[in-house]
Amino acid sequence: MPDPTDPAFPIEHVRAVGDDVVAAVSTVVDGKVDAIRTALMVMLAEGHLLVEDVPGVGKTVLAKALGASVGGSVNRIQFTSDMLPSDVTGVNIYDQSSGTFRFSPGPVFANVVIGDEINRTSPKTQSALLEAMAESQVTVDGVTRQLESPFMIVATQNPIDMEGTYPLPEAQRDRFMARIAMGYPSADAERNMLAHRGVRDPLSSLRPIVDVGTLRAVVHAVRAVHVAPDVEAYIVAIVRATRSHPDLVLGASPRATLHLAQAARAHAALAGRPFVTPDDVARLAPVVLAHRLVPVARGLGGSGDDTAREIVVRIVSDTAVPFTAAPVHS
Repeated sequence: MPDPTDPAFPIEHVRAVGDDVVAAVSTVVDGKVDAIRTALMVMLAEGHLLVEDVPGVGKTVLAKALGASVGGSVNRIQFTSDMLPSDVTGVNIYDQSSGTFRFSPGPVFANVVIGDEINRTSPKTQSALLEAMAESQVTVDGVTRQLESPFMIVATQNPIDMEGTYPLPEAQRDRFMARIAMGYPSADAERNMLAHRGVRDPLSSLRPIVDVGTLRAVVHAVRAVHVAPDVEAYIVAIVRATRSHPDLVLGASPRATLHLAQAARAHAALAGRPFVTPDDVARLAPVVLAHRLVPVARGLGGSGDDTAREIVVRIVSDTAVPFTAAPVHS
């Protein structure tokens, strides 16, 4: 493999790294290749992931395995109703021996931060993540500190048990690049889990596929993936259509436009292509946009999550597809 510090890190090696990471994580998370690839795509696109599903389907294991496979540091935050913002970001502690304050970093200082059951903590503590998610930094007592690079938050929440929870406000949901649901495993995957999990924990034997330096090079290569002007117009058209749709109270933000383009670059790179196609955008639009939307059904007291996804799918099908995708070289 070429030097990861080379700014011209070949796109075919990005695909190779991605395939190796997916294969490694698949030994821990049975039968969920699509969820694993989406999580890796979000990491390479420098975004954050929201995983909503019922308990026990591997949400936390997915995040731990992803962090372990890329050799990065992983911290886990178990959110509870009595947590304070300083429990996330860190706090200044008075050192009696030196007569000065020293900063004790919180669990947000890691490459992969797992926020378990983020909707079980108060909005005040939830908001402690906003600066970290938007700017990869935290400010404590007026001092701003940069977070590690790469930096990714994988937040989980249970959409069924709502007792004692604080639903994420739209402003915070908008900071997550994508939302996925793990779903129950297939019968074969569940039998495989029974056959192997009783003997050993596969997570304990997972070894890094790449180091953090190589991962930074892969991220740099993803940034360079070409998005043709016609494809940019296609992205904008899809996002803008959500803002005028009669079944939506709130459409997607400009941040969603940026996230969809970034995710499409990572999706293309993982496929071994140095350019984004309209198909990349169409495939990712429901995953990147649906969780940001507020359907009329939710405003009337119903559950609008499935409706939002269906609306995005319809918008994509109704939006004219450009024919120019690859860069044209003279």
